[in-house]
Amino acid sequence: MARGERRRRGAPAEGARIAERVARGGPARRGGGARGSVWRMALGVVVLSLALGLSGYWLLAWHRVRRAVTLHSAPPALPPDSSSPVVAPDLFWGTYRPHVYFGMKTRSPKPLLTGLMWAQQGATPGTPKLRHTCEQGDGVGPYGWEFHDGLSFGRQQIQDGALRLTTEFVKRPGGQHGGDWSWRVTVEPQASGTSALPLVSLFFYVVTDGKEVLVPEVGAKGQLKFISGHSSELGDFRFTLMPPTHPGDTAPKYSSYNVFWSSNPGLPLLTEMVKSRLNSWFQHRPPGASPERYLGLPGSLKWEDRGPSGQGQGQGQFLIQQVTLKVPFSVELVFESGSAQAGGSQALARLAGSLLTQALESHAKAFRERFEKTFQLKKKGLSSEEQALGQVALSGLLGGIGYFYGQGLVLADMGIEGSEQKVDPALFPPVPLFTAVPSRSFFPRGFLWDEGFHQLVVQRWDPCLTREALGHWLGLLNADGWIGREQVLGDEARARVPPEFLVQRAAHANPPTLLLPVAHMLEGGDPADFAFLRRAFPRLHAWFSWLYKSQAGPVPLSYRWRGRDPALPTLLNPKTLPSGLDDYPRASHPSASERHLDLRCWVALGARVLAQLAEQLGEAEAAAELGPLAASLETEESLDELHWAPELGVFADFGNHTKAVQLKPRPPQGLVRVVGRPHPRLQYVDALGYVSLFPMLLRLLDPNSSRLGPLLDVLADSRHLWSPFGLRSLAASSPFYGQRNSEHDPPYWRGAVWLNVNYLALGALYHYGHLEGPHRARAAKLYSELRANVVGNVWQQYKATGFLWEQYSDRDGRGMGCRPFQGWTSLVLLVMAEDY
Repeated sequence: MARGERRRRGAPAEGARIAERVARGGPARRGGGARGSVWRMALGVVVLSLALGLSGYWLLAWHRVRRAVTLHSAPPALPPDSSSPVVAPDLFWGTYRPHVYFGMKTRSPKPLLTGLMWAQQGATPGTPKLRHTCEQGDGVGPYGWEFHDGLSFGRQQIQDGALRLTTEFVKRPGGQHGGDWSWRVTVEPQASGTSALPLVSLFFYVVTDGKEVLVPEVGAKGQLKFISGHSSELGDFRFTLMPPTHPGDTAPKYSSYNVFWSSNPGLPLLTEMVKSRLNSWFQHRPPGASPERYLGLPGSLKWEDRGPSGQGQGQGQFLIQQVTLKVPFSVELVFESGSAQAGGSQALARLAGSLLTQALESHAKAFRERFEKTFQLKKKGLSSEEQALGQVALSGLLGGIGYFYGQGLVLADMGIEGSEQKVDPALFPPVPLFTAVPSRSFFPRGFLWDEGFHQLVVQRWDPCLTREALGHWLGLLNADGWIGREQVLGDEARARVPPEFLVQRAAHANPPTLLLPVAHMLEGGDPADFAFLRRAFPRLHAWFSWLYKSQAGPVPLSYRWRGRDPALPTLLNPKTLPSGLDDYPRASHPSASERHLDLRCWVALGARVLAQLAEQLGEAEAAAELGPLAASLETEESLDELHWAPELGVFADFGNHTKAVQLKPRPPQGLVRVVGRPHPRLQYVDALGYVSLFPMLLRLLDPNSSRLGPLLDVLADSRHLWSPFGLRSLAASSPFYGQRNSEHDPPYWRGAVWLNVNYLALGALYHYGHLEGPHRARAAKLYSELRANVVGNVWQQYKATGFLWEQYSDRDGRGMGCRPFQGWTSLVLLVMAEDY
């Protein structure tokens, strides 16, 4: 996943400097934006070529620079304006801000955004803790979506100390602008029978970018009656915050109100702006009860009081209503579209109160029924608790889908691998991205190789959502066919990433996992899927062609990940971030002689899938190219020749390698790498783990293959890969097992259990367990045992912590890494459903 790049790896200082300018809202180079940056890069290339005296080199390099930040010319995979309310009204509004605990926005480059903040008054001295964005260490949790259908309904539970919040939304179609929707936020004490009920403030806000017009109408004591508005995309609309009630009741509950209206300070600064304005004391005075002090927003709804003269011109508006009262209570926010209300012969009843309750209950019932029809967990005999885990896995993934828009930073491939490139990163053109995210708290943005696994789950539930996501990812292709493996688009996404990690390198690939859902589409026979694949084929072909040509290895039919770390004295084993397996051990001394087994297997899978697609589509030229490539890569003799290590008894990488490396303390530098004897030489890399299994994981081996038995041997051996909690990423027998890669770089893919690869392993065992061959019975037995281990441990850890985790310990099964991690860990649902 190359997540380690942000955790543990620096970038060129110049790249960080450029990234910081973009993070502050400026262009990559002053006075130029994307175009100016490209010209500056070209100038740098010219100077470099003159200094080196390379005739004609600068022309080639300039061409590479320009193509790196030029969008591909193939027709888009999605129809024009596919995200607009006219083309896709049911998807226009959504919970597309996965990094906030609760919020919605439109699928638009210039969206209207809504969100929720909250704070418990008087719980701690000073300013109360304001909750808004999902943070790894803020003490909130567990939290996550109990139900979410990816389209029109969701219910989320959030535990915050002594409080339990339930956030719900439901959408109602109608009109030409995406329809109506309503929220309900319920706050209750965590423990029943609590005598001292806390005072809580909820903050409901609306943010515009400068084009929408907001007109608030205020009532008594700072309470907003409603907010009217208009925009070109939404037409006329109105927000109404309903009076709070007791949960499940209609009687209003006494509340105190504060309002704040200002220019939009920038989306990453909303939390800090509200914190800084919570500086005035107010009295909450319910009738017949003692008054209590609380910190509130000292706001005004006078336009001239919003700030200094001229502030916010073209900057948008930030309008927030604070509601303060005693728990327990429920508050509803209603959005009504003018065109939806005007669409029928009579006005629609407001989606609030009992009508909202009925709609929420109806959607929850429909979700449960559709879930069982789709995944059949009850029919398979899974317990009600396991069924609930499956619903949470799906809902958390769907509730983590976001819509992003912006410009990434790209460093062009100058064709001088391993050399310092004296050019600046350039801004990629503005692009949208509709994608699931790995983790709302830690990785709330798009990751290329994660997304293929995400869509395996989403596709079973809603193929339309998968087509939308794949179409958006393919829209990121540059002129060469490259897609950046991490997408940091827009202010909110950029604010979560250190500046030095914003730059994507156009020479670096990532596993082509988007082809996994494409393969499922080919098998499914859905006419809508086939129509999509016909439109998408030119881009899929361009992407795969770039992959297998740009990552070609030193000999025919070998492949090598570009972008390994250099052999620095502080690194035990230079990482291979583009592979997604980050610190998985490779050859100890990086070189152009390396042959990477996992990459060859990914290319083999890609060639097979695209050759089949080309044949079905009648793309004769592409089929003539891809068919022979697929056949050559699937020949076991070729795989053996390049990757079978007789001395190890398994498949392996090949490169300049020695096992005699270790980290040793050397004051004052700290831990440094020491290389002993034997000296490195070209040989197979002894690093038994996930990479060793790839020919089996991607089902490239014939069921009668003589190599399948040895792979099952190491898979099933507790001294190597087998653990009671799933397959280890690296064998317990490896000298790299559990080892740090540097003083500040803990092990990541060096023993921990990862759900995405365990899912591939289970799919492979299921596959070989259902085919005639000498290993059928053993594969079926291992499948059954591994499935029980994986599902059992994920369930136990969820029951203990309330979270799905990034990875799991192979020693005691505990969840590790970030949480919630409802990206590819949600594959546990497909494991329970036995859907591979």
